[in-house]
Amino acid sequence: MSGAVAVVLFFGVSAYALFGGADFGSGFWDLTAGGPDRGKQPRAVVSHSIGPVWEANHVWLVFILVVMWTAFSEAFASIMLTLFVPLSLAALGIVMRGSSFAFRKEVSRVSSQRNFGAAFALSSVLVPFCFGAVAGAIASGRVPAGGIAGDPWSSWINPTSILGGVLAVVACAYLAAVYLVWDAARFSGPEMVEYFRRRAVIAGVVAGVVALAGIFVLHDDAEYLYDNLITGRALPLVIVSALCGIGSLVLLLRENHRGARLLAMGAVVAVIWGWGVAQWPYLLPETLKVSAGAAPDATLWTVLIVFGVAAVTILPSLGLLYLLDQKSILEADELPSATPSP
Repeated sequence: MSGAVAVVLFFGVSAYALFGGADFGSGFWDLTAGGPDRGKQPRAVVSHSIGPVWEANHVWLVFILVVMWTAFSEAFASIMLTLFVPLSLAALGIVMRGSSFAFRKEVSRVSSQRNFGAAFALSSVLVPFCFGAVAGAIASGRVPAGGIAGDPWSSWINPTSILGGVLAVVACAYLAAVYLVWDAARFSGPEMVEYFRRRAVIAGVVAGVVALAGIFVLHDDAEYLYDNLITGRALPLVIVSALCGIGSLVLLLRENHRGARLLAMGAVVAVIWGWGVAQWPYLLPETLKVSAGAAPDATLWTVLIVFGVAAVTILPSLGLLYLLDQKSILEADELPSATPSP
């Protein structure tokens, strides 16, 4: 029973990475777009792309927190007590990002637009870095079991956490760029398609380099994860992720944008599930197993039943939202006609 709920939890993590992660990655490209004139068009594409769906993407974060708190309360307590600093920074970044994205379009003063734009872009990098650092802290065994607090600083300022944070930022940027290639093809022009295609290829290569460098980091700093991820049961998922990533880059170069998007999603999901399989059967490696940290069966059954009800009642509405967005039916801002320099 606990294993089934753990699968549901990782389903939520994967959904948040695919939708919320690309949302954050769009902010990365907003940050690096350049000055007001050069960055006007790519920023408009970013705003046009995420505008109808950015609030809905955080449903998955709420889902993750509720399932973790309800089904695995001991691990939830340990994680929150130990990693309250990066989690607080992430929460602050989410609030700053949302409010800045909304206010930037409403204010008329150029200075205010720039300030809100900077807050939106910087928080779009801060949040995935903090979440990646949290994942690294958990995976490297720096969160103690028993609902007690570990060190509030070394738990997330360490080689594995820094690797997790950097990889999260790069992966979000890569996923967002691939999505934006498709979106630019729908409602912008060939200039913007090429603009984001180049950045998707670069981000994909950088993500691959970071992942390769991470092998050496994990070998020295997270032995349990390394043994299962690189040489053990999770290795097939690592290979799948690498193949999907390479295939996505090839399809981008061949201008097969739909296929590239699907393979990019596969690359990210395979990494997440590789982490889960490598860490299994532990919630907190090597101190708290999933079975030991799970709630009573009655609670787990309730979580599964509620998830089933949500899958029938809520997932279709989210699917409809994304479908309407992809068909460009939802209202969005007009794109400016200016073309940036490469």
